[in-house]
Amino acid sequence: MEHRPLGRTGVSVSKLCLGTMMFGAWGTRDHDESIRVIHRALDAGINFVDTADVYSQGESEIIVGKALKGRRDDVVLATKFFMPFDDDPNHRGGSRRWIMTEVEHSLRRLGTDHIDLYQMHRYDPAVDLDETLGALTDLVRAGKVRYFGHSTFPASAIVDAQYVARDRGRERFVTEQPTYSILTRNIEHEILPLTRRYGMGVLSYSPLAGGWLSGRYRKDTGQTGPAAAARPAVRFDLSLPENQRKLDAADALAKLADDAGISLIDLAIAFVLRHPAVTSTIIGPRTMEHLESQLAAADVALTDDVLDRIDAIVPPGVTLNPADNGWVSPFLQPSARRRGGTAA
Repeated sequence: MEHRPLGRTGVSVSKLCLGTMMFGAWGTRDHDESIRVIHRALDAGINFVDTADVYSQGESEIIVGKALKGRRDDVVLATKFFMPFDDDPNHRGGSRRWIMTEVEHSLRRLGTDHIDLYQMHRYDPAVDLDETLGALTDLVRAGKVRYFGHSTFPASAIVDAQYVARDRGRERFVTEQPTYSILTRNIEHEILPLTRRYGMGVLSYSPLAGGWLSGRYRKDTGQTGPAAAARPAVRFDLSLPENQRKLDAADALAKLADDAGISLIDLAIAFVLRHPAVTSTIIGPRTMEHLESQLAAADVALTDDVLDRIDAIVPPGVTLNPADNGWVSPFLQPSARRRGGTAA
């Protein structure tokens, strides 16, 4: 499998990254089966594995740690912090207190003495970026973290973080992990140009748009995906016009894939990998069947004609449902507006 440079770090990673959110209580509960899927991905040439402390409350990290025994040195291992881990208000966020505590928990669960890429799972304007950068810099200098990145940061925060690192003598964020798919193209406006400007690696997530581009959502067959009561209605309720637009697009894209002689999954993943700013895209299989259906996309090259037809279905820079963009400023929440623009 092709490897690409991870920004300017000097590290090379496979253009498919194995996401492990579905290993554990959130997906496949059988640890042995999850480990078999991970080993198959590694055998197929994937050397980049992404997890997070919050995935199944640490269970995903434990499974990854088991799977990498004896193979740890061959893998670029990424995990994340920030999301609420439990009801304790201090068990979350980007504070030095939580980062220093949670990195030790992740290292223990992963069974390793270092994390290659430690990522801040979301941006929070209530946390001083220098507070976060100072803690992460100390972890790099202590050898517990090799590099650090962020996920779903708005453009202004990406710029602020680079300037804070420069002005305060901190190590800098070297990667961004945004959502990106044919249905969610908002990052083409500013995020992807910014990451290229700063020489950052990009490991995008959800190339199948949360399942909308898996082939399960088709108007002509009446398929509308699996029952998903736990999924946010704003993103999956077909009574909403934004999601009807996604269904229309998914149907048109499936027909385009048929015309091109490839699967919709191949079309979706190959589209993301085609962007020059994208280093690697995260695939998130739950089963071996899911993994096998996605591996082939690494070898698919889309023609300019196919790309033009994609643009005609979903124009560049457009996200059909803004709720899919992954981060909404807390200053836009109704409670913040009532307080005159201050977010808690």
